[in-house]
Amino acid sequence: MNTLLAIVGPTGVGKTELSLALAEQLGSPIVNADSRQIYRELPIGTAAPTAAEQSRVKHYFVGTHCLTEDYNAGQYERDAMALLERLFAEHDTVVLSGGSMMYVKAVCEGLDEMPFVSPDLRASLREAYEQQGLKWLQAEVAAADPDYWREVDQRNPQRLLHALEICRASGKPFSTFRKGQQKERPFRVVKIGLTRDREELYSRINARVLQMMVAGLPQEAEHVIPYRQCNSLQTVGYKEMFRFLDGEWTEEEAVRMIQQNSRHYAKRQLTWYRADASVHWLNLSHTDTQTAIQAILAWLH
Repeated sequence: MNTLLAIVGPTGVGKTELSLALAEQLGSPIVNADSRQIYRELPIGTAAPTAAEQSRVKHYFVGTHCLTEDYNAGQYERDAMALLERLFAEHDTVVLSGGSMMYVKAVCEGLDEMPFVSPDLRASLREAYEQQGLKWLQAEVAAADPDYWREVDQRNPQRLLHALEICRASGKPFSTFRKGQQKERPFRVVKIGLTRDREELYSRINARVLQMMVAGLPQEAEHVIPYRQCNSLQTVGYKEMFRFLDGEWTEEEAVRMIQQNSRHYAKRQLTWYRADASVHWLNLSHTDTQTAIQAILAWLH
């Protein structure tokens, strides 16, 4: 049976490096499951695979969309499933690599069907949030869907905005659309979770932010600042850079906040993936690349 090998884990853990080595050994392509690396204008701030890395292994969903496109996990599910049907006609195994929890879930398990949200409604709610802040957004979601409010990460504006969009678009609570039923997939899924000792992971995250700055993150952010309201830019790295470019923060403050928010994001990713009992875990602080690959190949068989 065809196998989808999903390499997951927190930002900065080393998914790209291990996925490349693994895909080379298997002769497999890599399907990207990072919701920001799909945008061609954001290679630095999203740590997208470089041209050299992409020349080693064929990648999909890297730099394929414009940041002004309104792309989401539901669309990704449809596109990725169509792609996998083609890839599995030529490969026994395909590597899926990325840290976007909902993108990985979309491919491995499927998402609930949601009502259509118009771009105008999405833009108006985003504008209201920008003007009135997180407390306004929290109050709106709590009133519109008390059941979802009790379980959601109440400080995650992306989750809250998505729920409010569905409530306003449908006139029904967001929670009524969340069935949570796993879809059948015509392939086997093997999930590999990568982790490191916390201090090492945090040190890698901090160092990667500094590397991004040297590579030109401020210039990349300045180039896309006219599109700062786009959903694709409501993410760690760009929000902080915009505050630096606005003169609100110094460059040092912006770097410190990118590092801090990246560490917080890594913690949320680990919490999410550790709740999945099907994940096979590898601690890269205590495992070299070749040993890790051998362990993964054993799980495959």
